[in-house]
Formats: sequence, C-alpha cells, structure tokens
Amino acid sequence: MITVLAFRHLLVRKVRSLFLLLGFSLGVGVMIVLLSVGQAMLEQSRDVSLVGGGEITVLPEGIDVEAMRTGGPSGMFFGIDRARFLTRQVFGGARHRDLIQSASPVVEGKLLYLQHRGGIVPVRAGGEIPSRAAAVGSGVQVIAGRWHDGPVDSSYIAPSAQQFYDELDRFHRPSQPDSTWGEWHYFNVVVADDEWWYITYLIGGEVPSGRWGGQLLATHRRPDGGYERFAAPVPASRITFDTTRADLVLGNSSVEQRRGQYRLRARTRGVSGLLTVDLNLTPLPNRYFPPVELRDEEFVSGYVVPGLAARASGRICVAGRCRGFRDRPAYHDHNWGVWRDITWEWGAAQGHQLSLLYGGVYGAERRQRERAGGVRSPFFLTVVDSSGVKQVLRFSRISYSGSRAASGRRGLTAPARFSLVATRDSDTLRLSVNVADALGTEMATSGFRRVFLQMRGSFRLAGTLLGQEVTDAGTGFFETYLIPR
Repeated sequence: MITVLAFRHLLVRKVRSLFLLLGFSLGVGVMIVLLSVGQAMLEQSRDVSLVGGGEITVLPEGIDVEAMRTGGPSGMFFGIDRARFLTRQVFGGARHRDLIQSASPVVEGKLLYLQHRGGIVPVRAGGEIPSRAAAVGSGVQVIAGRWHDGPVDSSYIAPSAQQFYDELDRFHRPSQPDSTWGEWHYFNVVVADDEWWYITYLIGGEVPSGRWGGQLLATHRRPDGGYERFAAPVPASRITFDTTRADLVLGNSSVEQRRGQYRLRARTRGVSGLLTVDLNLTPLPNRYFPPVELRDEEFVSGYVVPGLAARASGRICVAGRCRGFRDRPAYHDHNWGVWRDITWEWGAAQGHQLSLLYGGVYGAERRQRERAGGVRSPFFLTVVDSSGVKQVLRFSRISYSGSRAASGRRGLTAPARFSLVATRDSDTLRLSVNVADALGTEMATSGFRRVFLQMRGSFRLAGTLLGQEVTDAGTGFFETYLIPR
C-alpha cells in the first residue's frame, strides 16, 4: 500500500516531487564532498611530510600543500628569507610574547645527494631544533641515544651577544675578483648638537687575491660649522678581516666586537694634525635591521644595520686636543658589494619612541629607465621600536624642495627639505625632513659625475601604523646624490 501511495504522489504532484528529489540529491552530493575532504585531511595528517606541531604553520610564499607533501619540482627551491630573524624577533621576540608561546623552525624533505663508496645516492633530509620541536608537540620518538639541543641549535635560537653581532656583521668575499668591489664598517657619532663624526673602515678592490687595499676615512663636523676630513690608505699586507666575525684591522686602526660592544680605534693625519680615536659603541637591544642583498642588473649591494640606535663613549683627539664624552647617540651599519656607478637614497633617524631607516639603491641602467618613467624605485621605510622591527613599508619617490648652502665647495647647494609617503596594506606614513646641515663631496669617474650629499636634519612622522595613529619627531642623518651643474 505504501509503495502504491508513493508512486501515485509522484504522478499527481510532479513539480513538488522533482523539487524534493533535487534537494535530496544536493544533500547527498554535499555529504560525499565533505566525506572526501575529511578523508583527504586524515590521510595528510598521517603523511610524514606534513606531520608537525603547534597551531600555525608558516610556509614559503607561493608554495602549496601538495607541493610540500610530494616534494615536486615546484617546491624544490622554496625557502623563507631571513628565517633566523623571523624566529628570533618576529615570531619569537618580545612583541608577541603574550600571543606566541614557542616558534619552531623546520627544514623538511630537502633533496640531497650523498656520495658513498664511489656512488651518488639521493637522500631526503630535514632538520629541527629539538627543544623547540618538543615545545610545539612535534618532537621525535627516540628509540636509542639522545636528541637534544647542541651548540649550533642554541646559537640559532638564542645566540650570545658575541655570536649574534659576529653573525650580523661578518665580512664577505666576492664571488669573483672585481676592482669595483667594496666593503666597509660605517659609524656616526653625535658628540654634541652642533658636532658629530662620520667614521668609515673600508676595504676594496680585487679581494683577496688581486690588487686591493683599504682606507680609514673620518669626517669631523666642528662646532663652528666647518668640516675637516682625515684619510689613511692601508696596503693589503696590513689588513686583516674575518668572514665569520665583525673584527677588522686596517694598519693602526681597528674595529673589534666583544660581547655586543664595539671598540673603535683609529690613528691618521689631517690638515690640522694627528687624529686618534678610542671609542666604545653599544647597540641598543632589538634596534637592528637584518642582512639583505639588493640586486639591480649586474650589481649586488649587501646591507645590514647592527646598530640602528646605539650609544657611544670614549675620546677623540685632534692635534693633541682631546674631547671626551659619555653615552652619546650613535649609529652603525655595514655595506658590501659591487659599486660601479652606483647611487642611493638613505636615511636613519631617532625619534622619541621610534627609530627610522629608509633606503634604495640605483644602478646606472635603472636611473636611465626611471628618467623615461619605466620602473618604480625599490625604496623601503622600516619603523623600529624597543621590541624590534614594527613594520616595513614601501614608497616610490622622495620629493626634494627648496635650497640651502652646503659645505664642500663654494656655490654647492643642498635641498632645504624633503618628504616621502610610504604604504603597506592599510598603513600609510608620511615622513617630512627639514635639512639643518649638509656636506657635499664631488665624485667623478669615466661617464659618471655626481655630488654625494651627507645631511643632518629634524624629522616629523605621522600616519597609521598597524592600524593605529602614530606621530613622532627627532633628528637623523640622510644621504642622496645630485647631478652637479
């Protein structure tokens, strides 16, 4: 009877019956899809390439889960740049201490080739920090032996001050001899509001086996507004540098890093007599910018800032007249690369709460294309506070305006002010600078003629940062290049 009634209902109520059948079919289809997804997730959760702990997994940009699981060609060359910086400061630093309990770096499923008994054997390898893996619930079950942090593991997660600054500030060797290669330690120290020093320890040329050497360069901005330069060339035979440490010896001058403190010594002559420098410079905690390499056409420019904000104490003597000081503002960065007809925009400043760093490098071909309006400039603005890097924004141009006299030669002028607007997602910051002092240095090679400007001024910052309104003000040093008239 029930069967007869059902068929009669289908015949009498055809539209209603079709609607009910359609709904039932959709329900069955959705259930099949959900069961399939659940089965796939269950299989992936058991896959050796995807097993891990924690609540959030950070993957290289552009990779997908299937590429990571299969280890296919699309996933072979993926990596996370500056992973140590991310582990130590971005994820494992003070800023997110209340949110992130532990960060565990992992290298998983990398293809290596093992040479064994005259043959080559492909192997798959991975690596973890034992204590961090255990903290996020992905530690391995050791059948025999011990699995614990070794010295290399500890230095990766929480290096000593000596290890940390040697890692950041080490020297490099060019991949091939190049006469335009250069590498240097740069420091500036503000002795008083109207007096400061630029000090550079430089090596360059066909390092280390060709024609190369070094130079100590120091520039003194005197309280009377004048500038004095000191320079001491040093032959290669009197230079010692280390590709695992920050230490550098240039004849009678040197930079030595011990337990996070830099000892600067210098001895050279200028027009007014003998210069001797003996300083201790200490970077403030977390106020640093990690190593980056900028590439533009055929040149490579490496850059790191171990001391975006630092304090200096010591003594500087000129012709027997010495000036001692304690706990004065200072800055330190380190540059390396090929510098053939290269110019840049750069600035570093200290506000009441924030430290600022901006920059960008131009090669000769990029400058020509930009004059034709062909490319955007790869400029960045970094905002740093006591917890480390707060945000990195991008901008495309700097607007210079006005004119003021510059030291260096008669008739030389510099901008009176400049500004830039940097953005990232919903964040927008405007940086405005009034130039208080400027020094120009003429630079000329075959087909390349520029004036290098070193400026000091006051800044004001305003806008939104991480969704919050911010304002700050302070002073800083800024650099640019001008085409001479």
